Formats: sequence, structure tokens, C-alpha cells
Amino acid sequence: MLDVSLSSESGFERVQSVLQNPLAKLILWGVLSALLYHLVAGIRHLIMDAGVGEGLESGKRGSQIVIVVSVILIVLLGVWIW
Repeated sequence: MLDVSLSSESGFERVQSVLQNPLAKLILWGVLSALLYHLVAGIRHLIMDAGVGEGLESGKRGSQIVIVVSVILIVLLGVWIW
């Protein structure tokens, strides 16, 4: 979609018309939600590689934080898409 939208003005208009379909928006939201969760979890793992949050209790707390932050970002993404 990005390649088509950047290729020409008609390509941009074509992608814009496809994104008017609620199913296309739902699919886009799902894919971007998975990427956001993966990004947040990856940041957690980078922090753990630095030696922070490696214990059992801190690991559980870190996973809870990942889920909460991901849900907030996914909801904001949904508001932005819709």
C-alpha cells in the first residue's frame, strides 16, 4: 500500500479509496497492533539485556507493563485509523 500510494497521485487516491472500506481498516489495525506489541515487548527485552528487571517478580511486573502500554497504544492507533 505504501509503495502504491507513493508511486503517483492516482495510486494515492486508489489506496485512499481502499481504506474507506471498514474491513481494510480492521486488517490494517490488526497488523499494526501486532507490530506495536512486538515493538513494546522488544524494548522490554532490551531493558532486560541491560540487567534491569531480570528477577521473577520484576519480570512479571514488566510483562504487565508491556500489556498495559500495548493496549493503550493499540487503542490510540484504532482512534487514529478510524
